[in-house]
Amino acid sequence: MTDARDARREELMTALEAEVGVLLRRARRVIAERSREIHPDLPGPAFLMLGYIREHGPVRATAVGCAFHLDKATISRQVQQLVELGLVDRRPDPEDGRATLLTVTDEADRRLRAVNDDRRKRLGERLDEWSVDELADFVDRLGRYNALLSPDQES
Repeated sequence: MTDARDARREELMTALEAEVGVLLRRARRVIAERSREIHPDLPGPAFLMLGYIREHGPVRATAVGCAFHLDKATISRQVQQLVELGLVDRRPDPEDGRATLLTVTDEADRRLRAVNDDRRKRLGERLDEWSVDELADFVDRLGRYNALLSPDQES
């Protein structure tokens, strides 16, 4: 009995890895598409940072680096690109004059809102046949899965 259960579990783990792989590939494609909707020269990773700055800003670049597990030089280049594209503003940190805070520009906020609204609308249409209970269950299970993969849980 245990051998059959172990074999089934192994089969399911393989299927889970495959489905997560599909999800990641699709996510990369969607991120690239969404970033181009914000600005044609905006790379996908910078799009994610822009969303983070919008959600958590005003924020220091070091906080963005920690959130994305990136070194200072990489964050500096990405932030500079966001500034040059007119999507992020820098301003002095009132608590520490040596530091700067990042905020999204009004135009970036407007564009992000439009892209996010469109994304939720399309996702809602695709999930229209799911009941509220099914959707809630999926959100709960995906949240549990993501919690298990948090940096302090990874090996």
